[in-house]
Amino acid sequence: MGSADEYAAFEEKVKRTMYVDNLSPSVTPPVLRSAFDQFGNVKNVQFIPNYFEPKEMPQAALVEMETKKQAEIIIEGLSGTPFMVSGMPRPLRARAAEVSMFADRPIKPGRRIELRWVDRNDPGFAEAEKMKSLTKLHSAEASFLLKRLREDEANLAKKQKETLTAHYQKYEMIENILSDGTVNRLANKYGMKF
Repeated sequence: MGSADEYAAFEEKVKRTMYVDNLSPSVTPPVLRSAFDQFGNVKNVQFIPNYFEPKEMPQAALVEMETKKQAEIIIEGLSGTPFMVSGMPRPLRARAAEVSMFADRPIKPGRRIELRWVDRNDPGFAEAEKMKSLTKLHSAEASFLLKRLREDEANLAKKQKETLTAHYQKYEMIENILSDGTVNRLANKYGMKF
């Protein structure tokens, strides 16, 4: 297959692929595949590695469907609604994939990349410095927000555990009352049928 044909096939793949993020760290490719198989045939699931944040942070993945229409239906259906994957309701975000999201993308025919160092006297140096400081600022903001997200999720998990423990103790107490005959004694004392 030639370079142009290979790139055309890749572009078709991009059209039927969706980018899904805010996935729980416990989600695996088979779990994600089975979650989206209910909407159509999943051809491929590829997690996007996160090299900058801890492993317990939400993940993102590229999910390739069999057709572009299936991907569009899922993207439209998931917008703004929580979708449960691995038993945890999370507001998943899904959108159409872009060429730049694929690490294994082929080189676009006719494109030439040229790299060079920017000298201080270069007219673009000030712009490059501005972009560098803006990138650092965005990185710091993202780290802060991810830290807050982790704290919120830990608080939610703690509240859920406390609620579950309280419900378990309540049902255990009811079970004990039923099993030790207390209910029957009370029913007899007050002339009630149980």
